[in-house]
Amino acid sequence: MNENNFNKLRPILWVITIVLAVCCILRAWPRNNNRIDIKSSDSDWGKLMLVLESVDKNYVDEVDHDKFIEDILPDVMRELDPHSVYLPPEELKEAEESLGGGFEGIGIQFNVPNDTVVVNSVITGGPSEKAGLRVGDKVVQVDGRVIAGVKMPQDTMISLMRGPKGTRVIISVLRHGSDELIPFVITRDKIPVNSVDVSFMLNDTTGYIKLSKFARTTYAEFIKAMDKLRGQGMKRLVFDLRDNTGGYLDQAMLLSNEFLDKGAMIVYMEGKARPRTDLRADGRGKNQDMDIAVLINSGSASASEIFAGAVQDNDRGTIYGVRSFGKGLVQEPVYFSDGSGIRLTVARYYTPAGRCIQKPYSDDYEMEIFERYNSGEMFSADSIKLDDATEYKTVGGRTVYGGGGIVPDVFVPVDTVGVTNFYVNCNRLGLQIKYASDVLDKNTKAVTAARDMAAFDAFINNLGVEQGFLKFAAENNVTPAEGEWERSRDYMLTQIRALIARYTPMGDEAFYPIYLQTDKLVQIAVENEAPDARID
Repeated sequence: MNENNFNKLRPILWVITIVLAVCCILRAWPRNNNRIDIKSSDSDWGKLMLVLESVDKNYVDEVDHDKFIEDILPDVMRELDPHSVYLPPEELKEAEESLGGGFEGIGIQFNVPNDTVVVNSVITGGPSEKAGLRVGDKVVQVDGRVIAGVKMPQDTMISLMRGPKGTRVIISVLRHGSDELIPFVITRDKIPVNSVDVSFMLNDTTGYIKLSKFARTTYAEFIKAMDKLRGQGMKRLVFDLRDNTGGYLDQAMLLSNEFLDKGAMIVYMEGKARPRTDLRADGRGKNQDMDIAVLINSGSASASEIFAGAVQDNDRGTIYGVRSFGKGLVQEPVYFSDGSGIRLTVARYYTPAGRCIQKPYSDDYEMEIFERYNSGEMFSADSIKLDDATEYKTVGGRTVYGGGGIVPDVFVPVDTVGVTNFYVNCNRLGLQIKYASDVLDKNTKAVTAARDMAAFDAFINNLGVEQGFLKFAAENNVTPAEGEWERSRDYMLTQIRALIARYTPMGDEAFYPIYLQTDKLVQIAVENEAPDARID
């Protein structure tokens, strides 16, 4: 939808209000008194009202008004822009939980290799830990309903295990060394959802934090992680925002404020019904002296781009990676009494230099990322389509670009060195995850006893992972062609070691330090060098 058409529309809340009101009126009015004169209507939505009235009066069958409204509202919102959406009660609840810092459930994380839930983490202090569930347990039944080996969708499994705080659920598991199902009666509780996936030191002076989303608890989690790493000697931060699709604007502001001088612009917003609002740093951030490298990719969007744009335009740090998603629209929630709601675009946000980085709307809006692969943009900085008309200047006078995402300061192409047909086929079948689960199943005691990296290394180095995985892959009818294993070996073995390490009590604190050993972007950010890659 172009700008002119967008500006012709009235606030979408009127659509919701009028549709609901009309349906109530049509139910109450006599059938012969419901004609609406569109010419005399004071509402721009008069024609819509007339259509609804005509349907209610003349349609061949009775109309299910509730279903009709639920069906048309998503299409109404979709006509505005790609990010204005209607959310039915269940979807709204899930969306709120994902950003609210918690949900109500039993407190486990799991994989589903071989169509069976395998517990890979039990949240400390949560109801599952209190009941006695362990890493490696295979969940077979939930309240007597079999969920293993029946091709049950993963979201259905989750819905069966989740439930209101205080309710009970019986989880029946198979445990290594036992042939009988073991039932656990678990009382559901509030389960915290962390947005900081992991924080640890990459070397003596460089810390690493991976942030998955900007949730209500993000700032508090971030400060806790920063304090921990500072205590371990951190002088420089690698802040990973790859695949972070955003979240709450205030959390992006608080994180940006940590690194910027007093008065520095963070972001400003402006819309037809929203006058320009400037948001600036207050100078009280505790990390204004911290060197920062920000990692982004095509999945970094919204609040992630606000943070990256604030850092870039203020010349506060260096942005590494490939061009971000390009979402420069601000959504405001509107809630309805039936539990549903809308996320309505009310403004555009602009980076300190004045960039609106919203990419153009198109029929294939979501598929535009794949076009970046096809055009070569993900592999060469020269293939990025920069618009000279959208050039802006940073505080220090550097040129930056608008028109569709944050273009990194240091371009690091997508790494395809270890990608072979063998690797792709193993990924397609999830063989790395399945093999890690198989290792856990056969070595549960040794894996769960590895409480530090020295113990884990001692175990894994004597396991024979290379030959074990190749044999496992062959049993699943996947074998490497000549030269393929040599190309994929280091990457795949590192990935497998990391997946097995995740089953130890260390969890992600073991997974990420291993997994990132093959991450080219992290390596370049740590070294702070990328010859001939800087975009100026």
